[in-house]
Amino acid sequence: EYQKEFPDIPIGYSGHESGISISVAAVALGAKVIERHITLDKKAKGSDHEASLVHSELAELVRSIRLVERALGSGIKQMLPCEKACHDKVTVFSEEMQ
Repeated sequence: EYQKEFPDIPIGYSGHESGISISVAAVALGAKVIERHITLDKKAKGSDHEASLVHSELAELVRSIRLVERALGSGIKQMLPCEKACHDKVTVFSEEMQ
């Protein structure tokens, strides 16, 4: 909805939940900027530490976002070289069935 309202502005997500799943989902839904707090100790004093990410969670967030970005692709449909053999086999089979 934000992207429809502001088509020329990158839409972001500011997460204050525990874990990384919701931030990754935001990327899958179109977020281009992710803001998350990081901490050295989730039990430290302060309201944000518990929902902040430690180093390993931040690394996993980045890996997961990059995976989602690759999975979403460019939107341009084209056959990859690794798909050609399977495509050719299916095409021949399909022609033989007609």
